[in-house]
Amino acid sequence: MTRFPLPPNATIGLVGGGQLGRMSALAAARLGYRCHILTRETDSPAAQVSHGVTISDYSDPVSLRAFADVADVISFEFENVSAEGLDLLASIRPVRPSPSVLRISQDRVDEKTFLNGAGVATAPWARVDSRRELDEAVRRLGLPAVLKTTRLGYDGKGQATLRAMADLDGAWARLDPKPLVLEGFVDFAQEISVVVARGDDGALSSFDTVENRHRDHILDLTLAPARISPAADQAAQAIGCRVAEALDVVGLLAVEMFIDSDGKVLVNEIAPRPHNSGHWTIDACPASQFELHIRAIAGLALPSATRHSDAVMKNLIGPEGVALWPAAVAEPGLIPHLYGKAAALPGRKMGHVTRLFPRGGLPGDFGVNAALGVLGG
Repeated sequence: MTRFPLPPNATIGLVGGGQLGRMSALAAARLGYRCHILTRETDSPAAQVSHGVTISDYSDPVSLRAFADVADVISFEFENVSAEGLDLLASIRPVRPSPSVLRISQDRVDEKTFLNGAGVATAPWARVDSRRELDEAVRRLGLPAVLKTTRLGYDGKGQATLRAMADLDGAWARLDPKPLVLEGFVDFAQEISVVVARGDDGALSSFDTVENRHRDHILDLTLAPARISPAADQAAQAIGCRVAEALDVVGLLAVEMFIDSDGKVLVNEIAPRPHNSGHWTIDACPASQFELHIRAIAGLALPSATRHSDAVMKNLIGPEGVALWPAAVAEPGLIPHLYGKAAALPGRKMGHVTRLFPRGGLPGDFGVNAALGVLGG
């Protein structure tokens, strides 16, 4: 039986072998823990820095039982894993956050229903089960709108922007699995996010609200802190903590939000794990998002999620990002992080760089571009 807090040299099982697992494993090692990775990939980023690895599908019961047997507590680094597999793991070892949290975050209908039920505003939306229902939903919500799969969509995948009625047939035919979700278009001024940790005692520790800028539906830049009004900041922080408590999360939760043209804060998506928009915390905070995640699932006390510096984080994506790596390493003031992925596929996150500024000294856009040097623009 697992006892919390975990003692030194305990083993944390991480489902998923990507960069989030890699950075979680590095944070766990600093706290004296070992990590064992369950992944379908050989030579995965997380396995490269971990104590052990199980190569398996996420739903194979024999492999899952063997994986659980070597772990003291289990977590996951992305949502596209088997909730049923996590149920099996949870019958053997504690899984944090719980499989029920994963299920809500995996399905956009369940996610939006849960958020609205918790009193959290989202963009207007409708579940769409048939081509006829799509017509009806478009008449209610109007165009433009975004049609999305309910599951397995991330970084712009699994969605289509509808700008005219002529777009509906092609989008309906292309997007699977059904049902789909239609989201009303939000005239947003900024995209922001909050990352909050919650311990097994209910304690909360929330990082500063950050501003996110995307390119081709993939996060390009994160600015910390977000340059928003105090009212919007307070609303975003309150929403992040409210959702974490409503979900009964033990671990980390990222809440992605919009600020619309009227200043209202709307939730876009949630992710019960470390998040790309929290990578800046590695270099700008005494304890990063990854350390707080490990502390929470291990039952350790949560420190305050404070920052000692302002920061800009820029993703290195695909072959173009890898091509910038030599210059990024040589650029004074840039803090480079490479994830150990062998293939630089288009749209794939290969690494990131962070630039720090004195607390309260985050510059405007021109200064940010200048500070990023060869990566600016």
